[in-house]
Amino acid sequence: MDFFTIFIHDTDWTFISEILLRCLVMYTMIIVFLRLTGKRGVRQLSIFEVAIILALGSIAGDPMFDETLPLLQAFIVMSTIIILYRLTTYLTMQYQSFEDLLEGKPLYIVENGEMVLEHISKGKMSHDEFFAEMRQQGAEHLGQIRTGLLESDGKFSILFYSPEEVRYGLPLFPKAQKDLITKVEPHTYYACMHCGNVVLLSSPDAICQRCEYCKWIKAINTQRQT
Repeated sequence: MDFFTIFIHDTDWTFISEILLRCLVMYTMIIVFLRLTGKRGVRQLSIFEVAIILALGSIAGDPMFDETLPLLQAFIVMSTIIILYRLTTYLTMQYQSFEDLLEGKPLYIVENGEMVLEHISKGKMSHDEFFAEMRQQGAEHLGQIRTGLLESDGKFSILFYSPEEVRYGLPLFPKAQKDLITKVEPHTYYACMHCGNVVLLSSPDAICQRCEYCKWIKAINTQRQT
């Protein structure tokens, strides 16, 4: 194995100087073009905006070290990408249907303390993943949550009930979810493990009228700790 060929080959100081200049120019161009996309932070980027950034990085990479690629070509390509980005942004502002097609719609995962089952599969996340998102925002059980919304950018937004409105709900912590009931206590609320439906049970083997699931745990109505 020829280490000289692997690490140096035909590189000379003239080409090294050219690489440094190309890197400086392309780095400046990336900063300028990203600045033209607007002030949104990385956490707020949509899917197509992430694609734009990846495209810019790919366009900028090769001209940094390939002496056969003139910087003018990279400038033309990057300018075209930014024009297309601006056009796409304009269309999303003018036409809601185009924005929904491009970025998707927010999904209601929790409404009035219960899981919205028909939307969970669309969210491409499991029950446990949604429960983890809720726990991270300070929720102990579904009865504290008025609305849980999976945003189009993948974030999870929660609207909580006020303390006096908190109802009985499905516990969200794993330890509580392991305590499946084997005996029904009178005047006690139980929550369906699958959808969060809260009822007074007559039997531990009862089928949930909402989702036809038949596993229950004791519901709780504790208020949020602030």
